[in-house]
Amino acid sequence: KLERLKASCTAALQRKYFDLGIWTSPISPMALTMLNGLLIKDSSPPMLLHQVNKTAQLDTFNYQSCFMQSIFDHFPEILFIHRTYNPRGKVLYTFLVDGPRVQLEGHLARAVYFAIPAKEDTEGLAQMFQVFKKFNPAWERVCTILVDPHFLPLPTLAMEFPAAEVLLSAFHICKFLQAKFYQLSLERPMERLLLTSLQSTMCSATAGNLRKLYTLLSNCIPPAKLPELHSHWLLNDRIWLAHRWRSRAESSRYFQSLEVTTRILSQFFGTTPSEKQGMASLFRYMQQNSADMANFNQGLCAQNNHAPSDTIPESPKVEQLVESHIQHSLNAICTGPAAQLCLGELAVVQKSTHLIGSGSEKMNIQILEDTHKVQPQPPASCSCYFNQAFHLPCRHILAMLSARRQVLQPDMLPAQWTAGCATSLDSILGSKWSETLDKHLAVTHLTEEVGQLLQHCSKEEFERRYSTLRELADSWIGPYEQVQL
Repeated sequence: KLERLKASCTAALQRKYFDLGIWTSPISPMALTMLNGLLIKDSSPPMLLHQVNKTAQLDTFNYQSCFMQSIFDHFPEILFIHRTYNPRGKVLYTFLVDGPRVQLEGHLARAVYFAIPAKEDTEGLAQMFQVFKKFNPAWERVCTILVDPHFLPLPTLAMEFPAAEVLLSAFHICKFLQAKFYQLSLERPMERLLLTSLQSTMCSATAGNLRKLYTLLSNCIPPAKLPELHSHWLLNDRIWLAHRWRSRAESSRYFQSLEVTTRILSQFFGTTPSEKQGMASLFRYMQQNSADMANFNQGLCAQNNHAPSDTIPESPKVEQLVESHIQHSLNAICTGPAAQLCLGELAVVQKSTHLIGSGSEKMNIQILEDTHKVQPQPPASCSCYFNQAFHLPCRHILAMLSARRQVLQPDMLPAQWTAGCATSLDSILGSKWSETLDKHLAVTHLTEEVGQLLQHCSKEEFERRYSTLRELADSWIGPYEQVQL
């Protein structure tokens, strides 16, 4: 039955494609083999159209499964286009859905269309977009199309989607600036400062933060190189309105998801000279990671009976099981008040994304905030305020435990917080929370940052800044008291 369905679908699709004036060869056994797993997951066969040249290389290629088509039907308002080039110069266009309503998680979960045009010229791209529109009537509801800064065929895109606004995507601008920072071969501290500022701004793209980043680039980048960065994009509010609705946590997850997606595309298609092998590898990856498709389909079916804002249910994950074990260990080892404080920190970990980098003795943990250093050896410690003030496992330590699939151990907790040793929350908080400590930590972080900047500036700049600090210290403390800076 499946074979008959494939055959009838192939014939129908070839007739539709012929109506567009495009010749297609029959769907090859290779193509059917690499898509067989996906066909089983779908109740209907996918749309697969391709054309080969005399050397058996793919000349044109268009693919969309019924699942991908249903995703686009649900979320057609914002279309994100990413391009991946292979060593032969052929380009894979990947269409992804975007916008506030899209809550799909998983690599390539938001991909709704793959296409390889014969040539990346007006005719080839117009043909590609027309095929996409032929099989996706919802294209008329596309309001915004997000592209990369090097996307040149804008007139073709505007002609094929006359009602849509074409904008640069925040993700592609971020990747563009990152690449430029590396190309400039700046000093390591300056490069790190620019990359950190860029990351922070992308996760909170307010007008004020964008203006600060623009000013930073103007001050730090050599004037002759500054035009190459197109920093004026940071002041184009229309670009950032399409991204600003995301919270800081949502922005971080969004950028990380696209980073993984684009790397997968580069890994399977961008490194292989043969388009057939590249697409076969990509589809094999999709087939091996298609377990979540059933969950996505269930979510889409649920949306048919609920408001569009309903979220798609997720299947239980290993991380959830690990976090439940951490909760149990907190309740078993800590006093009631201590467990309550730590569970609040764990709740932050569960709702956010954490980046973990390991060193020889310490681990860098970042949870959408300033980076803090974790000392994993018992008793575990962290440079954040919560751990410094309470000496309790903070969100960074809990993130480390979660990443290592570990639970809290008694020797990681100071004795005063161990179950049976403390009597009340008031007595513990009263002895541990200190306004002086609050001020000390704030000043320590500031002085460390200033010290790092002074170490890497020129001699003349150091003298000027040191003189300013000297005057400031004298005005606060008095000129008769020597103050060590």
